[in-house]
Amino acid sequence: MTLSLYSDEQYMREALKQARYAFEEEEIPIGAVVVMDRQIIARAYNQTEKLRDVTAHAEMLALTSAANHLGNKYLQECTLYVTVEPCVMCAGATAWAQVKRVVYGASEPKFGFRRHGNLLHPKSELVTGILADESGALMQDFFARKRR
Repeated sequence: MTLSLYSDEQYMREALKQARYAFEEEEIPIGAVVVMDRQIIARAYNQTEKLRDVTAHAEMLALTSAANHLGNKYLQECTLYVTVEPCVMCAGATAWAQVKRVVYGASEPKFGFRRHGNLLHPKSELVTGILADESGALMQDFFARKRR
């Protein structure tokens, strides 16, 4: 099913829904959606515990799903929305897939890619801070719950 939406905030709300699924499954609550021509073509959330796979980040799963949907490894006309700043692995994957835009909510000072410079494709646009408070609060709630 595709869903037609029109603003970065609305797409990020869809990514937050995915992050909440991760939270409910006791996965780190990060969600992602891939949009092309104002249609969501892929949705995913972190599943590293469930799949016992360190690469099963929301972004990686969403990029794979989008590529399968399009039948093409290049996502040059797509935007990736992710609730938290991608890690180095995920940023690298967006570069290889030539994602047109990467939009994320909360910054990730420990593991986010930006502490290593710009790892995105040279033609990729980066937008940050969309629903950052909501995305960050979900992460804080998750880790507070883990510490109890």
